[in-house]
Amino acid sequence: MQSTVPQPLLKAALWDMDGTIVDTEPYWIEAEHALVEAHGGQWSHPQAMQLVGQSLDFSAGILQDAGVALERREIINILTAHVISRVRTLVPWRPGARELLDELHSAGIRCALVTMSEAPLAREIVASLPKPYFDFLVTGDTVTQGKPHPEAYLKAVELLQAQDPSLALHHCIALEDSEPGVAAAVASGVLTVAIAHIVPLPPDPRHASWDTLAGRTVADLEELVALRHEFPGAPLELELDAAKAPDHD
Repeated sequence: MQSTVPQPLLKAALWDMDGTIVDTEPYWIEAEHALVEAHGGQWSHPQAMQLVGQSLDFSAGILQDAGVALERREIINILTAHVISRVRTLVPWRPGARELLDELHSAGIRCALVTMSEAPLAREIVASLPKPYFDFLVTGDTVTQGKPHPEAYLKAVELLQAQDPSLALHHCIALEDSEPGVAAAVASGVLTVAIAHIVPLPPDPRHASWDTLAGRTVADLEELVALRHEFPGAPLELELDAAKAPDHD
């Protein structure tokens, strides 16, 4: 029996970029390896993994500790330039991301990009999409504190509210792939879906977990929003039933 209580509308989806929309993490890791080795150091897989989802300023500091004798700004510029050059050759889309973006766009649900990459790279990725899916971009160079701090997500919600004062946190959903990103979204108060990529994410009742965006729809996002509204104190460690996920065997 369906509930007769009106459910809140999903009004906005807040998207992480690297690892969620595009699989650019290998490009970042390439750049890190090349930069550390150019300065006579060695860069291990575990070291690369600790940078996934972190702010570029934080990552630059770790690279300095690994022997890169450059200012943080120089490191960020070199890494970003490498990734931009790679995406200009091939944009490695994540499964299901473009399809879900297109469905959200068709449904009139607003989207914002919330990424720790800086604006030049974010604009390259957005320009590769067939439609203007994003109302605006919140990038790492537009906030003072990067993920896992919630500033970027709080800023996105504020920008959405400037155009729609009726919009509240419970009208929004965030899509993230990394531990810092998930932590930032959860801390902002926005309902969060974790789609782990590259680095596994520990179970956490504060967010939902999906294996992939492939086959996921607006209806799936709306169901999560409705569940949170109906059971605000319940754990969100929902995978929306394994039967709903596509079979990749």
